[in-house]
Amino acid sequence: MSFEEQPDFARQVADLNKYGQALNRCESVEEVVSLTLEAMSLLFQFSYSTFIEVRDGEPRVVHSTNPRLSQGDQPSAVARQAFDDGETVVTTGEGAGMTTDSDVTATLAVPAQVGGEVTAVLVTRSTTVSAFGEEHSRPLEILASHAATAISNIRSRERLERARQDLETRKEMIEMYDRLLRHDLGNDLQVIAGFADAVAMEVEGQTEEYAGKIQRAARSSADLIERVGSLVSTLEQQDEPEPRPLGSILDKTVTEVAANYDSLTIDFDRSAFEYRVFSGELLDSVFTNLVSNAAVHNEGDVHMVISVEESGSDTVLVRFADDGDGVPEHLREEIFEMGAKGPESDGSGFGLGFVRALTESYGGHVTVDESEYGGAEFRVTLKRV
Repeated sequence: MSFEEQPDFARQVADLNKYGQALNRCESVEEVVSLTLEAMSLLFQFSYSTFIEVRDGEPRVVHSTNPRLSQGDQPSAVARQAFDDGETVVTTGEGAGMTTDSDVTATLAVPAQVGGEVTAVLVTRSTTVSAFGEEHSRPLEILASHAATAISNIRSRERLERARQDLETRKEMIEMYDRLLRHDLGNDLQVIAGFADAVAMEVEGQTEEYAGKIQRAARSSADLIERVGSLVSTLEQQDEPEPRPLGSILDKTVTEVAANYDSLTIDFDRSAFEYRVFSGELLDSVFTNLVSNAAVHNEGDVHMVISVEESGSDTVLVRFADDGDGVPEHLREEIFEMGAKGPESDGSGFGLGFVRALTESYGGHVTVDESEYGGAEFRVTLKRV
């Protein structure tokens, strides 16, 4: 008999909907686990119910009414199969129990997943039913879907909260360095430059040359401090991440950068970028830095391909791949450090550091590797709605 043909079908659907609404209001995974096990008990009234959570790709028992299972245990073979295959598994007879002397007659394991990613496995075991049919598996699959959605939402909120806290910590540190640089070091450089000017007016020859070098170094350092100060001001004004349209932001960036660099051609299909991602108003600055870098740091004509793909249940990966000179492997991490730049670069060295700081403040990350076209490929991962 199918799930829909059950005499109490309407009641079960109503109960599932109520639990689904309640699960979406949960503030923690612990609440989701407790409520899901309560629902399993109400729906089936079978002997044993187990909730297995998947963290960092590994399933672990978090709660079970089965006395043979404890928190932190490895899942049973049936649950592991449901996790590995991403499909409902039913076993009967001797294979249903965890031991050869078990009185369990049938086991049902259902993966809870969102976007193809398994976040939990629900397992129920019976000592009275010889086999589980659709009337059992379908309601448990619906409940698993509700639990998976609730867990995914909770984890997204947790990641965003960590990103906000990280942003606040970064701001506090940056403000401290800003005060130190602008006030203390800035004042010292003004004194150095002033005395160097005075010395240069009183001397000749090599001493005058040395005084000139001191002047230039002091002014260069003062200019660098001002640029750092501008970056600090920008980060201090950065707003909290919220859903924004990826396609329109990238479209504007591509149009503006392409108009400024005749040597750069860009393949970009806006229709493939219909995602909403968590970011702030400066996401366009991240993209502008990455796209314009291909023209600025390569000689001659450069071609770039911008593409996107879903990289998880709640993230997208945006690729900026070009056919330029590329980034040497030993520099691929270093170039994202604040102030780092290549030996032949005329820039300030803060562009890619700025890119990483902003991207991470949105709960994402950025890396660089060799592209399939022989140049550089910058990869930006962002949280999506």
